[in-house]
Order: sequence, then C-alpha cells, then structure tokens
Amino acid sequence: MTYDEIIALKKQHLQQLADYHKELCRKPRLKEFFIEMTQRCNEYCAHCGSRCGDVISEDLPKEVIFSVLEEVKENFDLRELLLCITGGEPLLRKDFFEIMQYAKDLGFRWGMTSNGTLIDDDVAKKLEQSGMRSVSISIDGLEATHDTFRGVKGAYKKSMQAIQALIPHNYIVQVTTVVTHQNIHELDALFTIFNTMDIDSWRVIGIEPMGRALLRKDLLLTPEDQKTLFRFIMDKRIQNLPVTYGCSHYLGLDVEREVRDHYFICSAGLYVGSIANNGDILACLDIERNKKTIQGNIYKDRFTDVWKDRFDIYRSPLAQRSKICRHCSAKEFCRGGAAHTWDYEEEKQRLCFKDILF
Repeated sequence: MTYDEIIALKKQHLQQLADYHKELCRKPRLKEFFIEMTQRCNEYCAHCGSRCGDVISEDLPKEVIFSVLEEVKENFDLRELLLCITGGEPLLRKDFFEIMQYAKDLGFRWGMTSNGTLIDDDVAKKLEQSGMRSVSISIDGLEATHDTFRGVKGAYKKSMQAIQALIPHNYIVQVTTVVTHQNIHELDALFTIFNTMDIDSWRVIGIEPMGRALLRKDLLLTPEDQKTLFRFIMDKRIQNLPVTYGCSHYLGLDVEREVRDHYFICSAGLYVGSIANNGDILACLDIERNKKTIQGNIYKDRFTDVWKDRFDIYRSPLAQRSKICRHCSAKEFCRGGAAHTWDYEEEKQRLCFKDILF
C-alpha cells in the first residue's frame, strides 16, 4: 500500500472507532476491574501516580474485597472481564494468596502489576496455583538507574531474578519500562537484555505528568525525547521481542497503530472501573483523585450501582470541556486524550502530542 492509502485506511478505522466510542459512552462494558490492594510499598518511585508511601491508609479488609468480588460476579460477565491487581506492592499483603484463591474460586481471570522484589521461585509457583493469568514487572533502566529511580539499592537485581522465576510458569510475563529524560539513552541496552529473555512482551511508556512525577520536571520527556521514543518502538517492533507502547494518548495518523496493536481510545469509565485502597470507586486508578473523579465509596455504595448510574464525568469526551481541544482538528479521533493526564482543575490536557508527532 502507498503512504496515502495507509493514511486513508487509518482515517476510516479511526472514524469507526469514534462512532463506537459514542455508543460505548451510552452503553459502557466493564472489561477491566482494578483493585488497589494496598498503598504500602517497599520502593519509593519517582514517578508513582498514587504517591505510595506519602499517604498510607489501611488496607481494605479481605471480607470487603470478598463482598465486592461476589457483587461483580453477580452483575457482570466474567467471561469478558479481567481482574487487575495493583498497589503499592500487592504482595506486601499477608492475606494476598487467600484473596486471590477466593477470586479464582469465584471464576475470575486475574493479572497483577508488581515491582517483583518479593517474587522468588516459591512465590512464582503459588501465583500460578492461585490462577494468575498475567504479570507485569517494572524495570526502569539499567541497574544503577533503576535503583535510583525506585529509591532502593538492589531493586534491579531482585526484579530481574523475579522475571526469571516467573518465565517457566503458565502465565503471560510482561516487562514495563517507564522512559524518562534520564534513562532514554539506555533503551537499546535494555532491548539487548530483554531480547535474550523469554518474556512475552516489553511495554515501553513515557513518564507522564501525574502523581509524584509532577514534582520532577527533570525526568519529563522533551519533545525530541518523545520522537526518539516512538522511533525506537517502531524500529524494534519488527524484530523478535514484542515491543509495545502503552494505551495512552492519541499519537497522530503517522504513529497510530505503528507502536501498538490498537488505535487510541481512553477506556476509563467505559471498559475500566476501580476500587482504591480506601474504598473509593473510580475509573482508572492512575486518574487524579478528587471530588470530581471519585464516584463513590465501597463502604456505602455498591460498585454496580455506581458503574451504572454515575461515571458521567468519564462518559463524554474530555475535548468538550477544553477550549483548546474544542478547536483542535484532531478532536474527533483524540477526544481530549487520556483521562489520567487531564488537569481536572484547569480542565485541560497536561500531555498532548499535537505539534510534537503531528
């Protein structure tokens, strides 16, 4: 196909997706249900969206989690639902395996995000026995960079050992790397390492202006860094190791579908719902938590009721709330971008790729 034919096809696909998004806003479908198991963490990451370690609330009692899982099973189709376990570091909970065994017995498919520092051969085996289908382990640079970024000496070695312990088991193993201005030069070296390991995919995402990263402008990517990142992903995707960008952001006609297997759609509140560690009900857990974004609390509301009757803030395009976005030529396909980098006070997008990639 010629370049013009490819662009025309992408426009056709994106218009179909835009029409589907309108329908999804009217009839959302829960496909990813996140539970923040704890805000406790044994690392102190420079980019943490939840600012784990800064504010600690008590973990949700296992009985509350059991009740929520029972309710979700009763009201949603588990055949199209993935239970996503995150934190903090989920494995810090002493009752972690009891909770996940309960989820497995209810029929949930589940995956987990972890820093990997608490995973050895025995834990890797127990994760499989408890029904885990996928796991994402964070490696944010070569050893010295990763340890500095994560605030713990020796973190890199422990996380790499965890990956090796996880690989032999019957679940998908993904490595996630957050790219910053300070580690972007290490991407090729990391590719060389991961390309020799039998992982299922490498998810490469840019650091984003959210959470603790809002205070670290020295880590944020410059426009040239962003271009370098996407050139790197496009180059490596044609090689053996599956490399993918994250789900975030509209990237323009040249880059969409070139760095991941799908076009951009922010699924917060449409496919994605979450329970925070304090019981708050939200869409995506990466979204800024305030009176606008929090839709209820599991201690006084049923998740199902909140999902069906609230979430209005997530079920109309963000672009409608911003003068900048309303007048943008890409608004039909972008719709205002990702909800987790939206500034809900200023009602504008903190990270936009217009004038960078397109």
